[in-house]
Amino acid sequence: MLPNRNHESHAKPILYFIGVVVVGLGSLMGIPLIVAALYGEWKIAVDFALSASATLLLGGLLMMAFRAYRKQRLGWGEGMTVTAAAWFVGMLVCAIPYSLSGCYNSYLDSCFDVMSGFTTTGLTLVQDMDHLSNGINMWRHLLTFVGGQGMVVLVLTVLTRGVSGAYKMYVGEGKDERLMPNVVHTARSIWQISLIYLGLGTLCLWIAGMAEGLSADRAFLHGLWIFMSAWSTGGFAPMSQNILYYHSALYEIITIVFFVIGSFNFALHHAVLTGHKRELIKNVEIISFTVTVTVLTLLVTLGLMRDNVYPGAVAMFRKGFYQLISGHTTTGFMSIYARQFYLEWGDVALFAMILAMLIGGSACSTAGGFKGLRMAVIFTAFRRDVSRVALPEATVSVRKYHHIRDVVLDDGVARSALLIVIAYIFTFTLGTLAGMLCGYPFGMSAFEAASVTGNVGLSIGLTSAAIPWALKAVYVVIMWLARLEFMSILALAAYVAMKVKKK
Repeated sequence: MLPNRNHESHAKPILYFIGVVVVGLGSLMGIPLIVAALYGEWKIAVDFALSASATLLLGGLLMMAFRAYRKQRLGWGEGMTVTAAAWFVGMLVCAIPYSLSGCYNSYLDSCFDVMSGFTTTGLTLVQDMDHLSNGINMWRHLLTFVGGQGMVVLVLTVLTRGVSGAYKMYVGEGKDERLMPNVVHTARSIWQISLIYLGLGTLCLWIAGMAEGLSADRAFLHGLWIFMSAWSTGGFAPMSQNILYYHSALYEIITIVFFVIGSFNFALHHAVLTGHKRELIKNVEIISFTVTVTVLTLLVTLGLMRDNVYPGAVAMFRKGFYQLISGHTTTGFMSIYARQFYLEWGDVALFAMILAMLIGGSACSTAGGFKGLRMAVIFTAFRRDVSRVALPEATVSVRKYHHIRDVVLDDGVARSALLIVIAYIFTFTLGTLAGMLCGYPFGMSAFEAASVTGNVGLSIGLTSAAIPWALKAVYVVIMWLARLEFMSILALAAYVAMKVKKK
């Protein structure tokens, strides 16, 4: 029999499910451990063995201690609290192998990189990236891949069957689409889609890498890691020069294809893969994305041409459009040096980049930002309200938009979309202010804050291990808030405040 549901027992099912997520992450450490062992990186292998043991022990103790509460029904606040807390605890335990590796200056830097990976942001504080071990590189990109699909989605896929409140945890990760009637089956469909593309994308990049002169095993690892980042719109790369390292137009074209596809809604992927190909031209998010990409590309091109930054169409595509589409999909791959943004691009092009990073990709995808669906909803609501004012009441029709199906636009949907966008703008403003308070110019602070808020990873040269610890902590919180789209973090904060108030 389940314990009585009272205020004191609310924390117990939350702690149980946090334990489940922690066990999942501890098990995941086996992959970089195996890679490190295969390449003879014995110190790194031991680091992962110790980290996995500690993580599995912590998760196992939580599961055993609160096992009796595993079937207790979770409310909305509790489900979202599980997600927010699991991401934070996950950051703490997944930073252990980073900290043991000696590749980071502090544990805070390690936590920064874990949160950057989980949230598919792609900013990094790692030292001497060009000489990182294969085990650490595998862990960096694996965290990005898992974070893109969602930690709770992974747990729902692998470690659970039927969980009361599973949908609340799923929504807490910034997703609300049901590909299947059951949320666990939805989670499995998301992973099936991702794994299909993982095989295809790794193969394409493996071949491209060998064509560019990399050895077979190195081309495979780089192809796997770059695909994980591209599909998860994550921005991590195994070399400090990012995509510029490869000096390959083929690599750039392949990554554009996969990070654009990766920024699309999983429900859209499911619809297309099940035969509903017309969704690619009817879906409001695709229409919204096409419009904003076109407008912002013209703006970037205008800015770069005005300052005569790139001389020809090929250079404009490889340097200008690549950064723009990378920013708009919130991927963060770069084919230029970070300081070139600040020193060469000019205010018009940088303004367009900031807008692109804040708008972001699709809802229920691996991308960050406002999301194209919200932009479309707000625009449709604006048109509706203008029509109400300008036209006779009898001629004003019900407004709809097409997102997998025709959806009637009501005031609640429009209000919700607007509130989330306002929350993003407020967070971006705070991030910009934090950068300026730490002594950085407005332009650099705004660009980096847009990248952090949109979970993008493009950098203007501000983010490094040398920035103040307070700014690192602010960026960690912003990445966490923005990736989970605020609600689950607010639920966690409210839950903690309630506990403190009672005491």
